[in-house]
Amino acid sequence: MFGEPPAAQLAQFARLVEPHLPRLDAALRRRLKPCDARQIKALSLITSGAAARLLAAGRPAADFFEQVAYNSRRLAKLNAPPMEVLDTLEVYDRDMDGLLARHALEAVRQQLHFRTQLAVNSAYYQVREAETQAFYGLLRAEMDATGLDDLLRRFIVILTRTFRAQAGRMIPLTDRQPIAANALKRLARPRYIAAGSPGQELVLDRSMHGAFQSYWSIPYFSGGKLAGLIQFGFPKPYRWLPRELDLLAAFADRCLRAAERARLFEDLAARERQVRSLAAHLLRAEEEERRRISRELHDEAGQSMLFLRLHLEMLERGAPPDLRPKLAEARAVTERIIAEIRRIIAALNPSAVEELGLPAAIRHLSARFRKLYPFKLRLRLSAYAARLPRETETAIYRVVQESYQNIAKHSGASRVNLLLRSTDTLLELKIEDDGIGFDVDGAVAQPKSFGLKGMRERVALLGGRLEIRSSPGHGAAVAVHLPIPS
Repeated sequence: MFGEPPAAQLAQFARLVEPHLPRLDAALRRRLKPCDARQIKALSLITSGAAARLLAAGRPAADFFEQVAYNSRRLAKLNAPPMEVLDTLEVYDRDMDGLLARHALEAVRQQLHFRTQLAVNSAYYQVREAETQAFYGLLRAEMDATGLDDLLRRFIVILTRTFRAQAGRMIPLTDRQPIAANALKRLARPRYIAAGSPGQELVLDRSMHGAFQSYWSIPYFSGGKLAGLIQFGFPKPYRWLPRELDLLAAFADRCLRAAERARLFEDLAARERQVRSLAAHLLRAEEEERRRISRELHDEAGQSMLFLRLHLEMLERGAPPDLRPKLAEARAVTERIIAEIRRIIAALNPSAVEELGLPAAIRHLSARFRKLYPFKLRLRLSAYAARLPRETETAIYRVVQESYQNIAKHSGASRVNLLLRSTDTLLELKIEDDGIGFDVDGAVAQPKSFGLKGMRERVALLGGRLEIRSSPGHGAAVAVHLPIPS
């Protein structure tokens, strides 16, 4: 019923209506007198009278509906309410009813009116959909951008496409940019700049000068101060419409907020890198200090105690029988002190890691703990092709050492399983026990819980992940996943 009427009927409709168009259009202008002149012009080009004028000039109906689509989008950007547009078309057609009363061509007018309504609604929807997609694109850009520069690049691509510009620039303003105060004042409000006009000096990107017929410059502010500009270049003179200007202001504000968040995240990431670098330096300094102390214990205290034991043995052999038990007791104490010094030296400086490699060092450490504590220890150590960086092997060794000490001191475990394996890119450590377990969050939250925090920090500094799973009465498990440097 509402398809396109036959061409002959359209031509007959145009011939009948054309003589009355001046009167109908004058009545339309009187009704629309309070409106913006651009709205009046756009409305006058989508009426049934405008269709009759085009048809009388021999143009096809398709040209009229293309004109309706363009001017309806223009009305949407001029912020003309869609219902007022449709009501205006309804009133215009009622004025035409007297010309076509009880005439067969009344059906032609109805068909034109219905298809015009569809075209108007479709054009408004297209404009609103494009706006929604632009906002959605900005949101996606915020989520996907890898940094501030990438974020600004994505934003300007989206905005340039949204406003059908040929080029766009997002220009943050800094105190280092030498811009005259008068120019800054002029840039502090939206400006349309025609090619060749004196205002072209306000286009800050020199590569855009002379390349376009018109430019837009849109400011954005932070804390009441001009923070930057969004500038577009167009291949022909093109002035913005009210809704476009409103959208530009909204987009600029959104871009500013997102850029400030991205800058804060970058600053935070930089500070975090500094903290991690400092923490890594402190850990290296701690390891060096451990080695220094272990060397001094070995060279000074250790050697002195060995010398003392030797002399006690000599005295014990040549002493009278009544003094020998006392000297033997002193020698035994000295030997226990020597053994303790050796244990401390081994704990301070895991030389076995550097000399034998991580698996052998873990076996050596496990053997010592088997002697000192009663739990049953099961090891599964998979060899890997090459030696790892010293920091990686030391970190794993320290995690094993701290875990053994925690198990020995707190768990009451009878069985402990340790697994160490690797792929080409990942080193994995798992330590499980069947002890009394503990509340992980509560233990980590304790101010003096340096052991668990230190384990996590060591692993995190190497880009790895440490997980601790436990609950009261259900044992505990420590898992480490460390990337293997290529």
